Amino acid sequence: MEKTVALLRESGAMLEGHFLLSSGRHSNRYFQCAKLLQYPDRAAAALATVVARIKGDGLSIDAVAGPAIGGIIVAYELGRQLGIPAFFTERDDAGTMVLRRGFTVQKGARILIAEDVITTVVSSLEAADALKVLGAQIIGLACLVDRRSEGVLSPWPLYEASRIPAASWDKESCELCKQGIPLEKPGSRTFI
Repeated sequence: MEKTVALLRESGAMLEGHFLLSSGRHSNRYFQCAKLLQYPDRAAAALATVVARIKGDGLSIDAVAGPAIGGIIVAYELGRQLGIPAFFTERDDAGTMVLRRGFTVQKGARILIAEDVITTVVSSLEAADALKVLGAQIIGLACLVDRRSEGVLSPWPLYEASRIPAASWDKESCELCKQGIPLEKPGSRTFI
């Protein structure tokens, strides 16, 4: 885990400040994992620890699925190292997570959900729902960075490359808003 934290820092992927997260919450720390994942060797090294734990647990996986956009490269790299297919779910025009682009899931397939960063587990749950309606069985959750607050639980076994605590507030109780620190939105999701 310490190696992954070092890779995040070396890549400029761990940011400090006042950030709007894709969940709508505010935080003092943001993980722009794409800055690490742009380097295939760093992505492989960071996720090798996750693969070692999965293999050590003897987890039987048929495929890895990552919610777009953050989970795409993580799913691919985990699939590559595990020697299994990797694909992604994405939002349709109504904002619902679905499986498209010709990807298919066999009934009973054992799927590992993969994310870059986990804060609330919401996008993982949405991806899982999209796969479960097709008959998949979700058997675990993997991520590059686990930044969940205490009390935010995963319904599946969690395989994280790093565990890095970060504050998370709703906008009404944000300590940084109260201090007048400007808010940045480095993520890709659009808010209405």
